[in-house]
Amino acid sequence: MARDERRTSPQRPCRELRRQLNESQLDTLGQLERYGWELKFVRRPLFQPVIPVLFDPDRHGYAILEEDGSLNEHPPFVIRPH
Repeated sequence: MARDERRTSPQRPCRELRRQLNESQLDTLGQLERYGWELKFVRRPLFQPVIPVLFDPDRHGYAILEEDGSLNEHPPFVIRPH
């Protein structure tokens, strides 16, 4: 039985993703976007705060925005390349 790729769902518009962020995260995101970073997706683990995942095209790397707006370039989980 073939397995379907579940990660190919339609991407949400950026503004819809942004609505899930708090003020500190939005401030940091705005600053990072000036340097080419982009908000790729938002993880929503059960009973935990959302985890915004950003992509840095210069280094081809991912990072997460913590609740306080700080950038964590070494997230506690593996982000698979798309």
